[in-house]
Amino acid sequence: MPVLFSALLPPDDVVEAITAAVGTTGQGLRWEPPERWHVTLAYYGPDDVESRAAWLGERLAGRPAIDVRLEKAATFPGVLWLTVAGTELTPLAHAAGADAEPRPYRAHLTLARFPREEPGLAARWTEELAGFASRSWQATEVALMASEREPGGPRYRVVRAFGLDGA
Repeated sequence: MPVLFSALLPPDDVVEAITAAVGTTGQGLRWEPPERWHVTLAYYGPDDVESRAAWLGERLAGRPAIDVRLEKAATFPGVLWLTVAGTELTPLAHAAGADAEPRPYRAHLTLARFPREEPGLAARWTEELAGFASRSWQATEVALMASEREPGGPRYRVVRAFGLDGA
């Protein structure tokens, strides 16, 4: 049974803007490749695709497209990420199931990981990306994603897409 989550995928030009802002990677961080960049709405864990897709389709029916923008970098323990702004983002995430998780929803796009005991590794990047802001875009679909383990790290693939009104 695949591990499932729902997400918003940034458009290609936003991915290119992030790539340009980050420039040369390395310096002790394990960078996520751009093809894995996404904004998680809700995590479901191992689940049946058809059942979860039916459930998610009902929860997202009639929801409007939303405006989204990526902004400055921040960290969780061991994770460097970009902040995600959008006034309707949290309600969309709750509709997708984030409200069932034990901790509050915090929209972000993971850029890199680092050893928790070395938080200073990310300091350069939080400073360097403090002024970053992508263009705003309209998220017109939610992707139901499957995460599959591979030797080089997880591979994410869209197993279903749900259009938001206005799409």
